[in-house]
Amino acid sequence: MNKLLSIVFLLLTISLTAQEKKPNYVAENYTKKEVHITMRDGSQLFTTIYSPKDTSKKYPIIMQRTPYSCSPYGLDKFDESIAPNEVMMKEGYIVVYQDVRGRYMSDGLYDNMRGFIPNKKNNKDIDEASDTYDTIDWLVKNVSNNNGNVGTWGISYPGFYASYSLLSNHPALKAVSPQACISDFFFDDFHHNGAYLLSYWKATPLFGPQKTKRTPDDWFTFPKTNTLDDYNFFLNAGPLTNLDSYMSKNDEFWQQLKDHSSYDEFWQKRGLLQHMKNIKPAVMFVGGWFDAEDLYGPLNTYQTIEKSSKNYNTIVMGPWSHGDWARNKEKQIIGNIYFGDSISANFQKNVEANFFHHFLKDNGKGENTLPEAYVFDTGKKEWKSYDAWPPKNTEKQGYYLQSNEQLTKVNSNDGTFEEFISDPKKPVPSSEDISQRGITPRKYMTDDQRFAAKRPDVLVFETEALDNDTTLAGEILAQLQVATTGTDADWIVKIIDVFPNSEPETKEIAPYLKMSNYHMMIRSEIMRGRFRNSFIKPEPFVPNQKTSVNIKLQDVFHTFKKGHKIQIQIQSTWFPLIDLNPQTFVENIFYAKKEDFKKQTHKVYNDSKIEFTILK
Repeated sequence: MNKLLSIVFLLLTISLTAQEKKPNYVAENYTKKEVHITMRDGSQLFTTIYSPKDTSKKYPIIMQRTPYSCSPYGLDKFDESIAPNEVMMKEGYIVVYQDVRGRYMSDGLYDNMRGFIPNKKNNKDIDEASDTYDTIDWLVKNVSNNNGNVGTWGISYPGFYASYSLLSNHPALKAVSPQACISDFFFDDFHHNGAYLLSYWKATPLFGPQKTKRTPDDWFTFPKTNTLDDYNFFLNAGPLTNLDSYMSKNDEFWQQLKDHSSYDEFWQKRGLLQHMKNIKPAVMFVGGWFDAEDLYGPLNTYQTIEKSSKNYNTIVMGPWSHGDWARNKEKQIIGNIYFGDSISANFQKNVEANFFHHFLKDNGKGENTLPEAYVFDTGKKEWKSYDAWPPKNTEKQGYYLQSNEQLTKVNSNDGTFEEFISDPKKPVPSSEDISQRGITPRKYMTDDQRFAAKRPDVLVFETEALDNDTTLAGEILAQLQVATTGTDADWIVKIIDVFPNSEPETKEIAPYLKMSNYHMMIRSEIMRGRFRNSFIKPEPFVPNQKTSVNIKLQDVFHTFKKGHKIQIQIQSTWFPLIDLNPQTFVENIFYAKKEDFKKQTHKVYNDSKIEFTILK
């Protein structure tokens, strides 16, 4: 027995030793350098540079600027994976990471979504474009074996800095890939059409307090709610002012959110879209159709550049949630829905790597096999290529919200309406789940909506089973005619694919659900009613007066298959994804009091319609 135990111990020791000595590709093939690069105003930004050990040839530089730390810090500490993907890491690039101004090991003050200064007058006029320019200029002049071409990329907030790099106008910048990029914080992440995304409240400290010195460690802490039941926590917390006690008193971002509840100058000057003109580098936008965090950014920045510039400008939209395309999961699953195998790996190898290789290694010469728009049909579960997005062969079709829960192409003009009572004390859940994992909500984007359809405060409108496939390819516009007994209200529109009763079961479906009659949400959006005419100047509703409310829903590419139904759900609470509207008009909802929150009756008139972009 003792001999057997000795053998087992020896095998275990060998196994652990092998794990400890698992080779690190980056450490074996790259050298690492850490520098502080001086900006034009004297501030120094911490920068990590990974250079291939093979110095027999020159390499392009690929850079990511981030507020999330470019750890691991230390010349003897190597990340296990660098560059946008493994293909590029092994192909060979000079890979650069930088802590942006005011973050971690970089100097200066951090400004969340720092505004762009188009006409800089002196070296004190700094922004992320000038910091990018100064960094690129130093890199091409001081890093050995670079070929003079620079690319930038990033996902989410680093995607914002990638977009921002387009405004640097450095001649060495040749290729940029903003991915899930923020373009305007009043329409991405923390706000949707003026409504505050309560689901991101826990993430606020990421951008709030300033650090006091260079540090490789986090200096902020996240709020502790002591419960996994988010719905119950936020409902019991009451008005938003009651959340102050969970936040640090020096959390600048929380205070900014509270003090700037409309699209005022504070938010306007932080937007990037208005500056995206005459762009020169090649650009590839990447996003996920089920990205709850940053869907507005890639779609709208792509469209803006398409209209204002003559550069190479492409877009890739896949069946991903936030950042999935950079992960290496074999199966692509969102919630209960399976979309296919190796979808992200295919993108990394055959799209992303090819884009940067073509423009950074081949100098944009030779054949470029990438399409203008490479998009995934989330109904048919297949990729399509188009020479424009949305495709040129589309048409607008209106579907009316009719009596008896009907969704039809014909408006009966009978002057009728549907109504429901919206009670802030019993809001419609945004998901059946008790809590979300991590900061970003993901699963709800394809969730089964039968739980909501059964509630009396959710209106449902549905077509008959479709005789033919119907493909939506582009934006959706909800043109609602509504009234309320109150003076404010939120209006939420959800587009749902109702599967037939005969739909086969899948391994991915939750054990308490069935694919038979599954109500798959494919797009949803909210409009905070006070902003129906202007995001700058909110205004109350006149009680019981019929009023127009238009809601633009972001693009979709989804085929409703023959035998499926198109369903629309309308509601006025979506909790705790979105904060509660008091339903009585107050100047600033962040400072609303408990007594401001009132139960109200809402009407949706049957001449309301949903305008789809239909592929011919």
